[in-house]
Amino acid sequence: MNQLRDRGHRIAIAIAVAAVGLRLIQLTEPFIDLWSWRQSDVAAIARNFSERGFHFAYPQIDWAGDAPGYVGTEFPLLPFAAALSYKFLGVHEWIGRLESVLFFTASLPFFYLLVRRIFDESAALWALFFYCVAPLCIVASRAFMPDIPSLALSLAGLYVYLRWLEENKVRFLVCASLLIGVSLLLKLPSAIIGAPLLYLSWERRGIAILRRPAFWCFGVIALLPAAAWYWHAYHTAQTYYPYHFFGGGGLQIKNPEWYGRILAQTATCTLTPLLSALALVGFFLFDRRKYGHVFLWWLEGRSLFIYVVGWGNRHQWYQLPLVPIAAALAGCACSRLQDRFFSPRPRRIAFVMFIVISVSGLSFAYAGYYYVPAAASTRDLGLELQTKTVPTDLIIAADNGDPTVFYYAHRRGWHFLEREGIYDGNPSDSQEAIADLEELRGRRATHLVLTADTFWWLDYYPEFAQHLRESATLIEATPEFKIYRLRPAAK
Repeated sequence: MNQLRDRGHRIAIAIAVAAVGLRLIQLTEPFIDLWSWRQSDVAAIARNFSERGFHFAYPQIDWAGDAPGYVGTEFPLLPFAAALSYKFLGVHEWIGRLESVLFFTASLPFFYLLVRRIFDESAALWALFFYCVAPLCIVASRAFMPDIPSLALSLAGLYVYLRWLEENKVRFLVCASLLIGVSLLLKLPSAIIGAPLLYLSWERRGIAILRRPAFWCFGVIALLPAAAWYWHAYHTAQTYYPYHFFGGGGLQIKNPEWYGRILAQTATCTLTPLLSALALVGFFLFDRRKYGHVFLWWLEGRSLFIYVVGWGNRHQWYQLPLVPIAAALAGCACSRLQDRFFSPRPRRIAFVMFIVISVSGLSFAYAGYYYVPAAASTRDLGLELQTKTVPTDLIIAADNGDPTVFYYAHRRGWHFLEREGIYDGNPSDSQEAIADLEELRGRRATHLVLTADTFWWLDYYPEFAQHLRESATLIEATPEFKIYRLRPAAK
């Protein structure tokens, strides 16, 4: 038994080393992929901490023009830590990316031990492999965003909480409370981890868990800091222009077609079709042993979240917690299948090779979808603005709401159109575009930029184009962007 366990540990370590090594490839690449806009916001907050003072409670973005740009966000642990690193290493994309890689790395032993404790060694190894190669996990664990750190802390907290239930040691309770608490601070939707936590509590103690002061202490330690922080973040968003709370407005139930798209997305570029199929098999072959339903409870909680926060789930990273759930179910399925149908050693080897090669190939193919350089031209525009403007200039950007241009320009400004600082889509007519432009000129805007995606404005809104010719000078035009210098507004 010890030899089998040692062999399992060696395989788990090999999987982890390979997974981490994969994530270090091209870690220095700029934020130009499909998630560039979200990462650029986090990176801008980090740089503003470094350059404008380490005011932890007041994160600042770059698209509030001449205002400080305080916004309500998740607990800014990642950008603050990156800002501290900038003081010694300079501003680099790899610093923020590396933070997510480190949290992902820390999650691996906890996830492996959790699945092994609930199911068995074989299921744990399969689950670890699937968790490491799922396309969404590959991309998120290299992104400068709080999602992987929050998930990693949730997995660690879930495992340590189970240890507390079984061993009743105070250190496990305190550790689990802190892990879950920080996870909530980093990403409030991670509160869905409460579903498997409640299930484990009920399985272990039943109704008696409610009579244990330690259980309520766990809840207070885990929930109180998050409640205090998000109250502060909401107050900040209500007080300061641009009056923005990250993640606000997501509580919208959508039509069936909307959820159908999310389901199709999850079955393909989130997990791959093969991993989804294996997870479905695992769902119907779930283990009835003690704690065997823990991932099903987590799945039910996530499904309810996706339904209620329908609009918020347009951002694919909100489906990230489905990865360890699906990995655990698929791991259980593979363990059952190889024991039942592939017991002879040659068949088992063939089965393992088929699953590993097929899932890996599909995962890397789907992961490539996320790395389309969608914001490459926006970054080029930002870099060009560094040479064409000075740090005090204020930029109006018709950029479809993508802050990448401001981050790489290292300039402040507004999205165009804007309403109280927030991107407000395309103009309804020329008059609306002119009115917004003139309002921002009155707030000392110095330049207007159009990206290739908004060139059509000049044809579709002829009066706006004429007004732009009269109030601005075109200083650079490329197939990717146009840069105008605005004449000062009349006083």
